[in-house]
Amino acid sequence: MAEADAPKNKFPKITEQGLDDLRARIGVKIENTVEPWNYEASRDAIRHYAHGIGDDNPLWCDPEYAKNTKYGTIVALPSFLFSTSRIVSGYCGGLAGVHAMWAGADWTWHQPVLRNDTIRTEAYLKDLVEHQTKFAGRSFQQIYHVDFYNQNGDHLAGADSWVFRTDRDEARERGTKYTEARGRVEPFTQEQLDEFYDIYDREEIRGATPRYFEDVNVGDKLPPMMKGPMTVTGFIAYAQGWGGLYIRANRLAYKMQKAHPGLGIRNRFNVPDCPERVHWDEEFALEVGAPGAYDYGPERTSWLTHHITDWIGDDGFLHKSSCQIRRHNPDGDAIVITGEVIRKFEENGKKYVEIEQKATTHRNELSAFGTAVAELPSKG
Repeated sequence: MAEADAPKNKFPKITEQGLDDLRARIGVKIENTVEPWNYEASRDAIRHYAHGIGDDNPLWCDPEYAKNTKYGTIVALPSFLFSTSRIVSGYCGGLAGVHAMWAGADWTWHQPVLRNDTIRTEAYLKDLVEHQTKFAGRSFQQIYHVDFYNQNGDHLAGADSWVFRTDRDEARERGTKYTEARGRVEPFTQEQLDEFYDIYDREEIRGATPRYFEDVNVGDKLPPMMKGPMTVTGFIAYAQGWGGLYIRANRLAYKMQKAHPGLGIRNRFNVPDCPERVHWDEEFALEVGAPGAYDYGPERTSWLTHHITDWIGDDGFLHKSSCQIRRHNPDGDAIVITGEVIRKFEENGKKYVEIEQKATTHRNELSAFGTAVAELPSKG
């Protein structure tokens, strides 16, 4: 069969009734949802998440190292909380079968997650905002709020995260944002790879050496952080630590699709399969209008927080992080994260620095951007 004659999925459309049903949920506490990947911050769960983003900080991964820090035990990296809530990670209700692209989050952390903490969450749909996009025409930003608590009832963190709901067929037919990039293969030279590897070699985990508030100045540049070049293997490594949204096997996959008939999208064998396979199935990714198999949104947000935690050291605390996703990172892209201190301030007796971050591809395309606010120790 010629490619032009190959069957294509026809996907459900955004409807006014579906939008009205969603709007009725705004502000209503979500009582029943799919269970998280992790209920508990075990040693293995923390390490698997950290390794899923390429983070080998011993504060998260080495009990012998961590016991000599002020925490006395392994600490979960801030972005670990993605694995304790499917909702903050992109699991969204309503508009069955309509494509959802995770596009950003605003996090506020109040205290660290320690080894063996048990995490409880509360969530609700916060807002539904209409947009017009070049990539997919009419789309809706679906914003959720999630709060995180430990076994003692302490409020650990809160986050707003959002997905954009788009018509898959419209995105495939327009495809303007990725027309030139679809299925693109541009092999790297060894010289290019060596440049990337040099950044990896120069990356530093601040660790036990304090970075004092007094020693930081507005305009200071953070060392660059390398991510990639992107591979499907890397995307799967993240899913291993984070858990994914719809990855199920055999009877569990059948039960999920039976409960949510719009979820399963038929593959080339006519078997319903999960929409999440855009992250490892290039053919399907192209079918929904993406440039190819690509990274996860929460993964990229976690890269930005990794950039900060490496820099602030064990005695710093990441208090806020805001990240907005601007494009897919398909298989074959390479990303460099940069940062600059843009503000120093004191609040409630604590000393903070604010950092502006950018994630840029090797083609100088803006992949993501954000800001972070970190508390630093003081010499005084």
